[in-house]
Amino acid sequence: MANYVVLGNFTEQGIRAVKETARRAKAFREAAASMGVKLREVCWTLGHYDIVITMEAPSDEVVESLMMKVGSLGNMKTQTLRAFGESEIEAILSKV
Repeated sequence: MANYVVLGNFTEQGIRAVKETARRAKAFREAAASMGVKLREVCWTLGHYDIVITMEAPSDEVVESLMMKVGSLGNMKTQTLRAFGESEIEAILSKV
């Protein structure tokens, strides 16, 4: 499975209902699991981003579908990054 990092910020709608953020994270975890995505960690953060999520997924297409589903709810704007582990980057660098 591939690794991903999601950087998120609350929308105006999301911050108005911020007291629901833990419940929404649980619902996100359940939705992700139903699509074969394993959430490793959901962290609420200080600084430029409000939330950072690390997860594993079977494909970019599955992640894109999940993030579109989340975005359609209107509580978060996200940026998703494909992350490469040590062994993956070594394989990539062997082709350079």
